[in-house]
Parts: sequence; C-alpha cells; structure tokens
Amino acid sequence: MKMGCEATSKQPYLTTRRITTIALLGAISAVLGLTPLGFLQVGIISVTFMHIPVIIAAILEGPIAGGIVGLIFGISSIISNMPKVTGPIFLNPMVSIVPRVLIGIISAYVYKWTKNTAITAAAGTATNTIGVLSAIYFMAAQQFANIKGVTPDVVGKILLGTAATNGIAEIVVAIILVPAIIKGVNMMKK
Repeated sequence: MKMGCEATSKQPYLTTRRITTIALLGAISAVLGLTPLGFLQVGIISVTFMHIPVIIAAILEGPIAGGIVGLIFGISSIISNMPKVTGPIFLNPMVSIVPRVLIGIISAYVYKWTKNTAITAAAGTATNTIGVLSAIYFMAAQQFANIKGVTPDVVGKILLGTAATNGIAEIVVAIILVPAIIKGVNMMKK
C-alpha cells in the first residue's frame, strides 16, 4: 500500500478521500476518548485503544493525517480528563497532545520503512505509552505524587509499573486490531 505523504503536481495533499479519512478516524478517536468506549478494564489493568485510529490514519494516509487524528485524540484527552482527579496533569498539552500527535508521525514512518502493520501498531502504541508517562514524570511528577498520595521518589516506579502492565496489554491489543482493520479496509478498496 502506498502511503500518501506527498502532494504531487497533479493532486493536492488534502484530497476528498484524505479529508474524509481524517474526519472519520478523528471522530472515532474523539468518541473513544470522550466516552467509556475507549477503555477496557480487565482486573487492575486498564487498556485503552484510543490510539488505534491514529495509527490507522498514519498507515492509510501518512504522517500529516496521523498527526491530525493524534491532535484530535489529544484534545479529547484534555476534555475527558477535566472532571477527573488526575485531570490537571492532562491539561498540560505536553502530556496530553504532543505524545498523541507523535503517535501519528512515528507510526507513519515506521510503516513506510517496514510495511508491517503489526510492527507499526506496536511502535505507535509504545509512542503513546512512553510519551505520556515520560511527560508525566518530567513535567508533573510532584503533581502526580500529590494526587496519588505518594512521595515523589516512587512516581517513577508507579509509572514504570503502568508501562509494564497497561502498556504491554495495549501493544497486544493494537497488534491484533490494527492489522485486522487495515486488512478489512484493503479488502473494501478492492
């Protein structure tokens, strides 16, 4: 599948198809982010799959489309976290928006280089997990510690634990869903 990253002299980058894809996947991302549909709770593990539309946009339409859908995911993350206890942390765009935009950009280039949807799904998911948790650690560790009622010296351990449990589960879910969805989209195109 050719990834649509560049505009040619015959066709602009923002084609009707590309705008429609961005709008559809952006809407799905917003719905997942603003409702309980974006989370799956399995025991103590909370698996999110709100990043899946971002990865799909990146594979289908390239880094700009992936970044735009990531931006929509990030904005919906800010909105959905406002009423929550940890919400103030996610009001910081470096925590909620930048990592989500990077999902789209990194996923697009990983797919361009590997042509492998499973590897792309894992890379995009890792970008989300590492990006958000690192931003919390470097920009909001004290705030996180206060909210969780712990000392700042254990914040890193808590975040690493989250990465190990939720992050790995999210990678597994992405590796299953993204290739299946891309295969379905490709079959519909034929």
